[in-house]
Amino acid sequence: MELLKTLVDKGLRRELPTREEALAVLATADDDVLDVVAAAGRVRRAWFGRRVKLNYLVNLKSGLCPEDCSYCSQRLGSRAGILKYTWLKPEEAAAAAGAGVAGGAKRVCLVASGRGPTDRDVERVSRTIEAIKEENEGVEVCACLGLLSDGQATRLREAGADAYNHNLNTSEATYGDITTTHTYADRVSTVQQAQAAGMSACSGLIAGMGETDEDLVDVVFALREMDPDSVPVNFLIPIEGTPLAQEWTLTPQRCLRILAMVRFVCPDVEVRLAGGREIHLRSLQPLALHLANSIFLGDYLTTEGQAGADDLAMIADAGFEVEGSDTTTLPAHRADALAAARAGCGSHSRSEGEATGGGCGPCGDAAPAEAPAAEAGVGAVEPAQAAGARTDLVAVRRRGAGTDLPPNA
Repeated sequence: MELLKTLVDKGLRRELPTREEALAVLATADDDVLDVVAAAGRVRRAWFGRRVKLNYLVNLKSGLCPEDCSYCSQRLGSRAGILKYTWLKPEEAAAAAGAGVAGGAKRVCLVASGRGPTDRDVERVSRTIEAIKEENEGVEVCACLGLLSDGQATRLREAGADAYNHNLNTSEATYGDITTTHTYADRVSTVQQAQAAGMSACSGLIAGMGETDEDLVDVVFALREMDPDSVPVNFLIPIEGTPLAQEWTLTPQRCLRILAMVRFVCPDVEVRLAGGREIHLRSLQPLALHLANSIFLGDYLTTEGQAGADDLAMIADAGFEVEGSDTTTLPAHRADALAAARAGCGSHSRSEGEATGGGCGPCGDAAPAEAPAAEAGVGAVEPAQAAGARTDLVAVRRRGAGTDLPPNA
């Protein structure tokens, strides 16, 4: 009871919880999950109201990746029966993006498999960004191309990229168990390059890969320290033909606790409900909207998602509204700090003012007024385990980008 009140108060002040408090959220009993959702929901609404931002993925190049990330169906040695194709042409990518925008997506995420882009790839993606923005006024474009080399982030920003995504995925301590072809430090460096270039940083995690509660808290605290503007929370999609195909340890309640912990640790960032929500949250997806203020519309990179029309109905039925292109997603202090970074004011971090609940200390950002917190009970139990693999829940994508079939948007 006292824990949730404390966490709400800290969330409204943008004050970092203790590790013990974050771990306690993950250990909450299933009987108390609704109390946890209600408490974290207060923090979400304080910063983002009842708005839900829609994002749409376009897989520019699918499969045949030289990296060995254990969770990925596009990895080196993958036996997953996914679509494989080389770079989409700019006009093809723009057409794919247009389907998502027509469905209400405010941001288009351009993703390409591979370790990282060559300079020629950056030029190709730059032309694609230009084509998308010419056809879709006001749309945000986020690039996700892997590890960046010197100068590439600046070139993408100059081409019109608004954001760059590169997830940390898991804790530094366990990263080598998931991937061996690059390091955790490589990922941190790429996020920092994107921030230095004035792009909005997007970095998140994948839950359900066999990690401990301590690993989850470690990666979320590391994300808080890096200070991205958006944090995608993915739940592992165990795809046949990958090393983690049998890793089914998540329950809907466990997913809600993870999302709540992320919201308490990162109260004023865009928390995005990402891959795996349909197969792990299932009928409890609407509850997750009280924790996350952003979702992907339709399909993912190599797997099918919920139909776009069903996403829109879920948002409306849960009492939320789709965020329009004329609305700024981020709270004012974050939006102002991002604008300052793009204008060259990047010599200090927003975290400098967090101890007192402010934003960027030198720029004088301020947090919203506090509201009284609701009380709720908390109990501690071991995380529940899912019973057996559910391969029937995972469908490989056969439509949209790279196919002749219309997308699921």
